[in-house]
Amino acid sequence: MKPFLFLGTRAEDTVADSEYAALLRFSELDERDLRRLRLEQHELGDIDLDDWSGIILGGSPFSISDPPELKSPAQHRVEAELRALATRVVAEDFPFLGACYGIGTLGTLDGGRVDRTYGEPIGPVGIRLTDAGREDPLLGVLPETFEAFLGHKEAVSRMPEGGVLLASSQACPVQAFRIGRHVYATQFHPELDNEALCQRIAVYRHHGYFEPTEFDEVMRRAREGVVTEPPRLLARFVELFARTS
Repeated sequence: MKPFLFLGTRAEDTVADSEYAALLRFSELDERDLRRLRLEQHELGDIDLDDWSGIILGGSPFSISDPPELKSPAQHRVEAELRALATRVVAEDFPFLGACYGIGTLGTLDGGRVDRTYGEPIGPVGIRLTDAGREDPLLGVLPETFEAFLGHKEAVSRMPEGGVLLASSQACPVQAFRIGRHVYATQFHPELDNEALCQRIAVYRHHGYFEPTEFDEVMRRAREGVVTEPPRLLARFVELFARTS
């Protein structure tokens, strides 16, 4: 089997390693078949899509909608590299699954808009599939309604041209969408469990996702959330797109 490529952007080793470990566990791949590249440390370089079965983009402390003057050189570089890659992926309809940061990456293509209109607090949120989501080969592995872990400052406020809405929540209209047949983005995190979410809350407590005085309450929601279905997306992505040639 050709390997899958995982692109990470987290500078903190604890959460970066935890994210990769979760993706390995839920995708049922080993490190040989899910190769990791940490973009905050290394340039993307020339990616030959023919070398890979598919690409998974993880979440990020970066936000596309941050004012340009507040973005670090690393963030500017990562955004430019991912936009160029996303443009190629969409043009070739190459298998791609972007979780959370994938919304920012794909959601700004072809007339799409990502801004701070539909942010959601950290914790479990009820998600509902659209008719297209229920019929989709990837999202259709999930029940019509399910709980997912998320927490985001920005979201899609206008879909990119050709985007197909697959899932929504009460506070955020675009929780998942597809471009073409093989390119996906989710606002929620399919790789998160309670322990990993609590770890991220502790690491990112001063990154503006919540007020410092809310820390204990955010932790309580994370510990008590019952989220079981979203990880199925990762194994399904591998099932659909693993290829040998």
